[in-house]
Amino acid sequence: MKFLSLQLEGFGLDFSDLCLRAVKLKKRGRFLDLASWKDLEIEEGVIKDGEIQKEEKLVRHIKEMVSKIEGEKLKTKYVVASLPEKKAFLQVIRVPKMNLEELAGAIPFEAENYVPLPIEEVYLDFQMVSLAPDSADHFDVLIAALSKQTVDSYVYCIKKAGLIPKALEVESQSIVRALIKNNVSPFPVFIIDFGRSRTSFIIFSGQSLRFTSSVPLSSHQFSEAIAKEFKITIGEAEKLKIKYGLHSSSGGIESKRVAQSIVPLLLEMTEEARKYINYYHNHVNIPDSLGGGKIKKILLCGRGANLFDLPAFIASELKIPVERANPWVNILSKSVKKVPKLEFNESLGYATALGLALRASQE
Repeated sequence: MKFLSLQLEGFGLDFSDLCLRAVKLKKRGRFLDLASWKDLEIEEGVIKDGEIQKEEKLVRHIKEMVSKIEGEKLKTKYVVASLPEKKAFLQVIRVPKMNLEELAGAIPFEAENYVPLPIEEVYLDFQMVSLAPDSADHFDVLIAALSKQTVDSYVYCIKKAGLIPKALEVESQSIVRALIKNNVSPFPVFIIDFGRSRTSFIIFSGQSLRFTSSVPLSSHQFSEAIAKEFKITIGEAEKLKIKYGLHSSSGGIESKRVAQSIVPLLLEMTEEARKYINYYHNHVNIPDSLGGGKIKKILLCGRGANLFDLPAFIASELKIPVERANPWVNILSKSVKKVPKLEFNESLGYATALGLALRASQE
């Protein structure tokens, strides 16, 4: 799905409220390899809840990130950039069967029934989820809509920083491109992107996104809870979080206090996830041949996914197998736990940027 697209080589640029992440991939035989990367913290308040509040400061941060890129120097100005998940509207809708030319004309009218903004105020795109069998009387179509004001603000900052927007897409689209092997799953997969400023839930089945949502729970809140419990700084709390996580038996009383600080927030997060999983199971009817049925796996990404014992905790609460995702599954020649220059656990925080870079390398 393309809000803007050009057929030129570029790199991926992921925007979030607290940081920028960039990734450039390069060809290596039949596969790809990491060429350039950077994770740059940005001043608090520059981006708030996905909306750019201070454009000129963001422009300076983008320039700084490009100048401090690690690995190979960026030799392209073309960028594939993320758009904020919580500001996007994505939904699979059902439309009467028609030819593709008629469908393109009908989508804006159909979308008016679902998009909570006037159609003339949004950028609207769509893609076929699956071609219906000859006997069917409908198509399933994934529509994506974002406010023109939001998108135009990101485009302005990218251009003002001296870059050229090659394509823009919603974060969840990038994440599934990075995490789902060959972009196909024979069964529904529930993805939890556990970031510093929010957590996103994504359901993917067959060859398409089926559902996305964001909740204001984050790994940063874990650090805040630990800091409050121990009456220490956020930086000190981060160290305890990394050291112990949920592994309450590893460090006596201290580790137990860390786990006890985190668990209430995790229970809140898993309860939210349970609601969405139950809704999907009860309301979405997809044939097994198109990737339907019950959710059979949960994948974790985001830097917060590195918390000790997190997969086991979530699996115990939701009764679904859980594993940390492999964001290199569609990039490298084989599954790895260590990538030269970028540790595997660190790369979990680069899932969106890697998905963007993957698209940049394919177009």
